[in-house]
Amino acid sequence: MQSKDYGNDVLAGNWRLPRKGQIPEIPAERDLVVEDPDSGFCGAVVAFAKDEVTLEDRFGKRRIFPLAPAGFLVDGKPVTLVRPAPKAPTGPVTSASGSIAVRDLRAKVARKSRIYVEGIHDAELVEKIWGHDLRVEGVVVEYLEGVDDLPAIVEEFGPEPGRRLGVLVDHLVPGSKESRIAARVSSPHVLITGHPFIDIWQAVKPSAVNISAWPDVPYGMPWKEGTLAALGWKDETGAAWKRILRSVHSYADLEPALLGRVEELIDFVTAPEPLG
Repeated sequence: MQSKDYGNDVLAGNWRLPRKGQIPEIPAERDLVVEDPDSGFCGAVVAFAKDEVTLEDRFGKRRIFPLAPAGFLVDGKPVTLVRPAPKAPTGPVTSASGSIAVRDLRAKVARKSRIYVEGIHDAELVEKIWGHDLRVEGVVVEYLEGVDDLPAIVEEFGPEPGRRLGVLVDHLVPGSKESRIAARVSSPHVLITGHPFIDIWQAVKPSAVNISAWPDVPYGMPWKEGTLAALGWKDETGAAWKRILRSVHSYADLEPALLGRVEELIDFVTAPEPLG
């Protein structure tokens, strides 16, 4: 007799598989106990990747198995393990800056106030860590090509009540060229602050990029090129910055000397104007 379900040979193919459409899909949630029918290995799910699952038996032994339709047994019945659905966060979620993240954020209309930073690398770093906070507050960050013309740039911006300007300056230390330029700007609606580092690269903790320290570059040598040479990095400066930026995941990867200054600028440009 020929079966319409099994064809001529009832033992042909994989006899464990139920008929099409009857194999349940089960999320591979952690601690779900399953059995690999080929090896007889039985264990709880402890890890799940794109094409494999890791099981741990009661003796603590772990084995990795490839995923396949009806590849496992649960309570003796074939199942297909699938990726678990991501769980919605149950508590407060923090942004990269450490602030409480606003869920379902819709950015505010941009304020008239602005924050200026020296270069595109500075702007990208600020966006990566404080981008969420800035969108919550409606603050736009723009970058300058250096600060040599800062007094003219501030005058063109036209700071006034309700239109504040915050400026983040590299290497703002006593006696530096940058500090002398900053001293030429005087307005209650402008805050110029900065970090002591020669370049924004140094504001990233060395441990974040797997180096022991940022090198001392001899005076007169371009700092970025000298840094790459000292570290033995073959990258161009643009590629090197991308490597550095990828290593930054949260405020914990940045030096406190930068963190405090950026927070100060955000507070300044978002503070309400005094009445009267």
